[in-house]
Amino acid sequence: MEYIHSLIGGVLIGIAVVGYLFTHGRVAGVSGMIAQQFHLQGWFQRSSFWFLVGLMLVTIIGQHIKPMNIELKTSTFWLIISGLLVGFGTRLGSGCTSGHGVCGVSRLSLRSIVATLVFMFMGFATVFVFKRYIH
Repeated sequence: MEYIHSLIGGVLIGIAVVGYLFTHGRVAGVSGMIAQQFHLQGWFQRSSFWFLVGLMLVTIIGQHIKPMNIELKTSTFWLIISGLLVGFGTRLGSGCTSGHGVCGVSRLSLRSIVATLVFMFMGFATVFVFKRYIH
């Protein structure tokens, strides 16, 4: 049954990305949208602000409909290091999984395909190293 939830989630992400592209003419890269929020003027006029608010609201609503109990088996230190590395990689790769992996690959962007392959490989390698040597 979980695959149905994944399918529905993927369809909703696709609809949101295509809708944002057609209504605003911009790729729905979340890291770029978050970066825009650091410019404090005009928050409420930015479509990116409302897109991010929508992402958070849908997550909150979904959690009330079908709560997920997620247990983190790592320390706060590793969560902070992981977050910093993800942020650094996002800036280094000029985008994140939503910008490259969803929007770029669907537009057959070679740069996005390469970026997606790199961050997927690095994710696999990181899990392998942590499970094998650190955990």
